[in-house]
Amino acid sequence: MTQLALASRLDLSAVQPLATALRERSGADLVIDASDVSHLGALGLQVLGAAAISWRAAGHRLQIAPRSDAFDAALQTFGIPLSALESEPVP
Repeated sequence: MTQLALASRLDLSAVQPLATALRERSGADLVIDASDVSHLGALGLQVLGAAAISWRAAGHRLQIAPRSDAFDAALQTFGIPLSALESEPVP
């Protein structure tokens, strides 16, 4: 399983590097470490949501763990359940 650690701030400046890092890891199960996230902006959330859709379509697992309190609080603020950003492998 591949891993990816997120930057502490997922704002406009982090979106392109995040998208690139996700593309480089496509085609395999992925665990995203969000433990250092102190700010999750709407664009960062959009990239993570798009990744979840891609991983689901490919039949791969995408998990976000561990997560910081700030990451979880941002999801709650946006009204997005964690399940929208994760996927389970297709048997």
